Amino acid sequence: MNKLIFRMLLIIITSLSVCFFPGYGPYFAANADKMKGIPPRLAADYIHAVIEADRKIYSDIIVDRLGRAISLEATENWREEDTLLLPAQFLMESSNLSNLRGVGMKYRLLSLWPINKENSAKTETEKIALQEVIKNPDKPFTWIVQAGGTWYFQAIYPDKAITQSCVSCHNSHPKSPKKDFKEGDVMGGIFINLPLGRHEYKIGEGKYLLPPEVVSDYIHSILDSDRYIYSKYIVDRLQSKNLLHASEAWKDENASPLPAQFLLIASRWIKRKNLGLDFRLISLWPINPQNGPANEFERVGLESVSIHPVRPYIGQTQLGNKHYFQAIYPDFAVAPSCVACHNAHPNSPKRDFKFNDVMGGIAVTLDLSDRKRKR
Repeated sequence: MNKLIFRMLLIIITSLSVCFFPGYGPYFAANADKMKGIPPRLAADYIHAVIEADRKIYSDIIVDRLGRAISLEATENWREEDTLLLPAQFLMESSNLSNLRGVGMKYRLLSLWPINKENSAKTETEKIALQEVIKNPDKPFTWIVQAGGTWYFQAIYPDKAITQSCVSCHNSHPKSPKKDFKEGDVMGGIFINLPLGRHEYKIGEGKYLLPPEVVSDYIHSILDSDRYIYSKYIVDRLQSKNLLHASEAWKDENASPLPAQFLLIASRWIKRKNLGLDFRLISLWPINPQNGPANEFERVGLESVSIHPVRPYIGQTQLGNKHYFQAIYPDFAVAPSCVACHNAHPNSPKRDFKFNDVMGGIAVTLDLSDRKRKR
């Protein structure tokens, strides 16, 4: 069976299995403050932070840095030209993959001045939201809307020109409706759509809570999609053509980070934001001992997902006055480079991995304390 089809089947089975699990799904809390859920706005903040982290890493460390170091360009026709994806294309490819997973949450890039017409605003509210984030670039524009009998929380976060390459591309593109962008300008928005449920009347945003396992699935979907696109379209594709190489010592070798390092860099960036969200790679066979299980829950979780990779291992814990939710997802060998690296590394405790094996886990941790939930 084709490996990609196999992975998508696992994703579908996982989505179906958790969707029918009792209590899984958005709920309305009459007394929301006393329940351990996550408000939609905070969930959207988490989602946007992960998207922003991965895009910044891709723009700064891959596109701009490798462009300077080894003259590897990012172009619109990257498939035909053996080049890097543009940062906007990286986001679109990963969002398309994530949106296909069926976890409920969807996101996409959009703009009032799109080069690609598919990225234009679809509704009048989206146009208004884009205008608002241009005027107020430090906060998202949010609203609740009903479609097909289901209510949704929707948000648009400002999408800023974070590097000079973004500015140069838009200002010089023949199809660009706007050609005077400057670095730091709002060029468009990142649209996030979260399902809230089916009921007759609109309910205030503050009365909704999302179960932490739902929000954790959203975050994992983005992490897994970004890492898959990076592994397949950057590392394996360009390394096979001898246009770049991925290396553990990427800083010193004018190389690209390994797929595992891409996620670890994003993890450190997120942790500095102090959002109450954390994620990291862990394994029963870590090359770096720091990536081993930190406690019994993580050890049991890793064993569980290695045997039953169709659903995450979840649990909750309390430390002092803080309440945490944690989920451990199977971390598959998504690309040949993952297998080759682990099997050949002198510090690897296991050297017989095969493509699509479970190599470890992605641990997602959410702070459910009152301080975070009341945001």
